[in-house]
Amino acid sequence: MKKNKIVFWVATTIIILWEGVMPLGTLLFAPEYVNAGTKPLGYPDYFAYTLVICKVLGVFAISYPKTPGKLKEWAYAGLTFSLIFAFISHACVDKNIGFMLLPLVVLGILAVSYVYNNRIQTIGGK
Repeated sequence: MKKNKIVFWVATTIIILWEGVMPLGTLLFAPEYVNAGTKPLGYPDYFAYTLVICKVLGVFAISYPKTPGKLKEWAYAGLTFSLIFAFISHACVDKNIGFMLLPLVVLGILAVSYVYNNRIQTIGGK
């Protein structure tokens, strides 16, 4: 495999696990904890369910190779907004530095996935 594809898939796999598998697993196997991250920030319970569904759909869109380019761009944008707003929410409400940094770290990994996805598309993965 080429370097660009390896970097893309490593970053994307981390995003799949963090933004897709973990929320979906919580929803399916421990639904009492679905809103454990959003309730302390003052969000209503239904927001957590909506967030899980949107994250899973976004992760599917960025990881499925035959997703149309525009849809993939929107999925990256949606996940980016979600992570930026998570940072802002934690910065404004609980001011816990660990909770504030985690979305930024995941955002950095998402950015690597995005950049290497574009490299693969423009130069054919070389």
